[in-house]
Amino acid sequence: MLKSILRGLYRHESSLASKNIITTSKSVNSYRITLSDPKTRNTLSIAVLQQLIEKIKTAGDDLSMKSIILCASGPVFSAGHNLNELSVPEKQKIIFSLATKLMNTMIECPIPIIACVDGVAAASGCQLVAASDMAICSSRSSFSTPGVNLGLFCSTPGIPLSRVMSKKTAAYMLFTGISINAEEALRTGLVSKVVQPQELDDEITKLTTLIGQKSRSVITLGKTFFYRQIDENIRLAYKNGEKIMLDNLELSDCKEGLLSFVEKRKPNWSN
Repeated sequence: MLKSILRGLYRHESSLASKNIITTSKSVNSYRITLSDPKTRNTLSIAVLQQLIEKIKTAGDDLSMKSIILCASGPVFSAGHNLNELSVPEKQKIIFSLATKLMNTMIECPIPIIACVDGVAAASGCQLVAASDMAICSSRSSFSTPGVNLGLFCSTPGIPLSRVMSKKTAAYMLFTGISINAEEALRTGLVSKVVQPQELDDEITKLTTLIGQKSRSVITLGKTFFYRQIDENIRLAYKNGEKIMLDNLELSDCKEGLLSFVEKRKPNWSN
């Protein structure tokens, strides 16, 4: 039974793939992943979840890449899970299993993921923003977890929300379904920076350029420890931080960086 369902999903995914529901592009050292299905408000369907996992892994494995930009076409960044799929009992477990796999893939990705939001991010679409390492949004963007209005509490979106923003604001969003605007998202920690819509592309370019000037091996080491220490007791975190700093000093790129400072020149990173 499950095999036949998966075969059907695969055929459905192949059909959707031809519609370019996700598009990608590369710059010098940044990989852009675009949700490209505005007719569905960029819902996170099974096919989209599968492709996001695949594209993030592809970008992370490319040693020339130093950052990933996650953006969307149209006025909605993402409206969350596809409710038509969620209404099918046989698909429900698959959807949430894939969503969890996507969240873990984002954490385990060796390079930072930057959400670029220009519009509405709702439910698991808001979760996608919260789970990103950084988020830049336009002043006209808004964020919500409205599942409670439909009788489906946004429990999984609440996981990253409660870890990146004020607990009181996260609870306000989760229990009421009310959206917050860009400035509120910035003030409470959901996004990193708010800019005017016409400045969004320039801001993303500036950010990826800055990251692109850093050592990939150092970025990977730093991101890995950053997420590890968040869940640790502070005393243990400091103890492990001591070791990670010593490990960092052993990296060839760190040795090159220190030497370049002494010699008053730009570092030549290994990648």
